[in-house]
Amino acid sequence: MSDTPDSAVRTYTEQHRTAFLDDLAEWLRIPSVSAQPEHDGDVRRSAEWLKDKFAQTGFPVTEIWETPGAPAVFAEWPSDDPDAPVVLVYGHHDVQPAAREDGWHTDPFEPVIRDGRMYGRGAADDKGQVFFHTLGVRAHLAATGRTTPAVHLKLLVEGEEESGSPHFRALAEQRAGRLAADVVIVSDTGMWDESTPTVCTGMRGLAECEIELHGPGHDIHSGSFGGAVPNPATAVARLVAALHDTQGRVAVPGFYDGVAELTDTERALFAELPFDEATWLRTAASQATAGEAGYTTLERIWARPTAEVNGIGGGYQGAGSKTVIPSSALVKLSFRLVAGQDPERVQQMVRKWAEEQIPAGIRHRITFAPATRPCLTPLDHPALQAVARAMGRAFGKKILFTREGGSGPAADLQDVLGAPVLFLGISVPSDGWHGPDEKVEIDLLLKGVETAAHLWGELAAAPR
Repeated sequence: MSDTPDSAVRTYTEQHRTAFLDDLAEWLRIPSVSAQPEHDGDVRRSAEWLKDKFAQTGFPVTEIWETPGAPAVFAEWPSDDPDAPVVLVYGHHDVQPAAREDGWHTDPFEPVIRDGRMYGRGAADDKGQVFFHTLGVRAHLAATGRTTPAVHLKLLVEGEEESGSPHFRALAEQRAGRLAADVVIVSDTGMWDESTPTVCTGMRGLAECEIELHGPGHDIHSGSFGGAVPNPATAVARLVAALHDTQGRVAVPGFYDGVAELTDTERALFAELPFDEATWLRTAASQATAGEAGYTTLERIWARPTAEVNGIGGGYQGAGSKTVIPSSALVKLSFRLVAGQDPERVQQMVRKWAEEQIPAGIRHRITFAPATRPCLTPLDHPALQAVARAMGRAFGKKILFTREGGSGPAADLQDVLGAPVLFLGISVPSDGWHGPDEKVEIDLLLKGVETAAHLWGELAAAPR
């Protein structure tokens, strides 16, 4: 093999493969379940383990950052080039709950390697994808002969992502000076599938609310009072029915104001992906697709804003009948948002719209949860192209582009730091995030190592 930078990275990665996997397995044995108080000590132990491993990797700055909840880990390795771009990598070290009785074939916190895969809670989400950066930066130095990275490299690994990141926004704001970056890399995502390497370009935001409706002071007889007083259950049903028009569009006035429309190029790139709708429907446990007219399924879940009824209730729901007008009803709604939408403004519009649907005589309360902003990086952004080139060098394939339909704390970093957010992940749908037998494909994990090794040079050379 010729001694090119790419082959040097691959050689270094292979030479250190066994030690890398052994270290990852050691980390996976720490049950850092942030959602369960009995594992608070394990979450802290996980943070301490990672801090020490960053130091062993060569990071001159490694710190535990306390929060009112679980600790985060910060590491920093300045470049000896004073003009080098500053790159912040985000990930998380906490994991979902897991127990053998959930359906695991082996102990979820005793990782095993079988058929080229490492099984264990956190193998893909997100310890494996955080950890490939440790070997990646060492391979970068070995292949280039550098003593410091080609970028000013920072890592922030939080400990509460699997619990909704309740303290992350405040942490980012408090530490904004230390976290300041030109680019944010999120390694908590994935690719289309095992044979289709992709780069995610954005995630949707989220606004959620609960609407409570109250009519009579208590349930009353529908024969004596029906048809003469307002019924909260009827009111909530009419509110839900008014949420969409006949074309599947959200009927809240102003909801689509500012929405970043898909370009022809983006639609064409989505169409290149090997998407099979029948297979997707089986995964969704559904019988038919639905949604906003004029858009494909992928366009709907990645690039269009939505409104969904998450729960609805009110009145008698037991066996048999109980002829009452219920005293109350409620509905829980969530709105996925795309680039160009402001969550606070959407909340105001939803509140105004809902109040206009509620009839006289019905008291109401509308409660919004903390919102998440959408994030999107344009396809022609130099940093995004640098990620695609780095991944292309590692995989030896054309890199396609996706988006994520869900939401995450990445948008907080974009909002607080004012830096573009890019996604570098190697996980695939079969990895089973949050489920039994979570695993990571070892060959793909090592491709993540190679991608990270190439990325720092690519970003250093990219136009600002």
